[in-house]
Amino acid sequence: MAFTYPYWRESISCELKGSNEDDYSNLIAKIPGPKGSPYEDGIFNLDISFGTQYPFQPPTFKFITPIYHPNIDNSGKICLDLLRMPPCGSYNPAITLESILLSIQLLLASPNPDDPLNSEAADLYKANKETFNIKVRQCISKSSTIPEQKNINDGPAAKRAK
Repeated sequence: MAFTYPYWRESISCELKGSNEDDYSNLIAKIPGPKGSPYEDGIFNLDISFGTQYPFQPPTFKFITPIYHPNIDNSGKICLDLLRMPPCGSYNPAITLESILLSIQLLLASPNPDDPLNSEAADLYKANKETFNIKVRQCISKSSTIPEQKNINDGPAAKRAK
C-alpha cells in the first residue's frame, strides 16, 4: 500500500515496510527536497515506526538516506518539537501523519541552527551559508535516491485487486 501527499516539487509518499500487508506499524516515507533549498535535488527516505502507545505517543521518524542538516544527526534522528511530547515538545494525538511529514519537509527548507543535533552543520550554516549549501549538495549527490513517482495504486493491495 502506498499513498502520496502532493506538495511543492514532488509528492511525499509512504509505503509499508516489509511484506506484511496487515502491519501498518512500520512505514517508509519518501520526502522530496523542498524546491529552492539546497535539498531540492534529493529524495529522502525515512523510517517511521508507530509504537504500541500511538497515537498517545508520537511515532518515531528516522532518516535512512544520509543527510547533512543542523537538526538531523548522523544516525538520522530528527530534532523537531512536533516529534516530542509536551512540555518539551508540541506533539498531540490530533496531529496527522501528513502534518508531520510536511513539517519535516519544511525543516529541510528552514533549519533551526539554534537547536542542533548536528553542531558542525549548525555552525557552518550560521558562519557560511554558501559553503553549507555546497556541502549539502555534495551529500545529496552521494546518497539521495533517484526521484521516482509513486502512485497510490502501485501498492501490494492494488496488485492483488488486478
